[in-house]
Amino acid sequence: MPSPKPEPVPVRETFAGRFGLLMTMIGVAVGLGAVWRFPYMVGRFGGAAFVLFYMVIMLFIGIPALSAEWALGRATRRGALGAYGRGGLPGGKPVGGFLFGVVFFATGYYSNAVGWVGFHALGELARAGGLPFNAGAILPPDRGFSPVSFGLQIIMTALVMGACGLVLTRGLRRGIERVSRLIVPALYVILFILIARSLTLPGAGAGLRWFLGAFRFAALTPPVMAAALGMAFFSLSLGGTFMVIYGSYMGEDVPIPRNALYTGVGALLAGLLAGLAIFPAVFALGMSPDSGPGLIFDTLPATFARMPLGGLFGFLFFAGLFGAAFLSDVAAFEVLVGGLVDNTCLRRPRAVAVVLGLVFLLAIPPMLNNRIFIPWDLAFGSGLQALGGLLAVVTAGWCLSRAALLSQLSGKRPRPLIRILIWWLRIAVPAAIILVGGRWLFSVL
Repeated sequence: MPSPKPEPVPVRETFAGRFGLLMTMIGVAVGLGAVWRFPYMVGRFGGAAFVLFYMVIMLFIGIPALSAEWALGRATRRGALGAYGRGGLPGGKPVGGFLFGVVFFATGYYSNAVGWVGFHALGELARAGGLPFNAGAILPPDRGFSPVSFGLQIIMTALVMGACGLVLTRGLRRGIERVSRLIVPALYVILFILIARSLTLPGAGAGLRWFLGAFRFAALTPPVMAAALGMAFFSLSLGGTFMVIYGSYMGEDVPIPRNALYTGVGALLAGLLAGLAIFPAVFALGMSPDSGPGLIFDTLPATFARMPLGGLFGFLFFAGLFGAAFLSDVAAFEVLVGGLVDNTCLRRPRAVAVVLGLVFLLAIPPMLNNRIFIPWDLAFGSGLQALGGLLAVVTAGWCLSRAALLSQLSGKRPRPLIRILIWWLRIAVPAAIILVGGRWLFSVL
């Protein structure tokens, strides 16, 4: 009986150049994680101890896991909807389908949050011009229903998704890569401008010492270490979906470990720069650094309001944050669009329209209030993201043939360090992910 023919691998558009690839990957990794979540996690978990351990985890866990997701995507030339089956994971097709479905739900609430950021940028711009504008009106209430908040979220989410659709219909090179080459350098320029302003405020040194200088080993508790592990995962957009499909667009000549290192350093640098822009100003103006997720939407607008030319600097901050968040949203949509294009007869423009319509419907429930939004975030953003990352690392490390993984990570000439990296991916990285996921599960039960 003749053996079945292998499933054809779809022809793939690849990145046009190294700079565009790097800007795209850093843009995906930075997102809301580095500029929004990292500063408030630093504030919540005590400053310098968290920062130091986070840097260690990024190097030894985050960057290897990123290499694994890219290797899985490039080896299979598929996104989540096909990579796990082609990669040899038992039950890989339904697993990929499950993660694909999770991205639908996650993209909806994430697009809402991107809309909040855009609305706050408009609010800071209005304040710079002396116009009254209540940016906080867009935020969902803790409970109940606010018609004003709901209406504003509907408008902003529709605008965000429409902009994503315009980028996605142009494909990888003319859309995603071109936009990333513009937004990512602009984000770093904005952060440096904000740092210069923040550090020149009277009393800014206290915030700088708290953020980077006040390290105490006693502060390095198990919850702090677990939070740093989770933050590294979040800030690199690891979850077995985003980076897998972007890995499928990598050319064969692209060195994965080196670009994973550059991307990890870029994401880490963005988080550190955001902290340098935020905490000196927060301390200088007598605000609290441990206000949690509200650090961005509550504490920072109040901080900018008390700062000379605060409306201008507030606009720059929220505009930069919007750009970073937008690129991550584009990546989330690309997981869905790419999955449909690969596995159905839909062409890209029609796939974009179908995905936008479905995601917009799924974005509506978390708009209602935080009693829906926060559990939605915990389930589809934190817990299932760790599960997807674990599945990606296990598939790349244990289900792909060793020769295939070795080829993806080192090319034609395997080096000793790459062989060590493979065993590190097989043992240490899954163990760390299980630790993070287990702690999250324990915390929500």
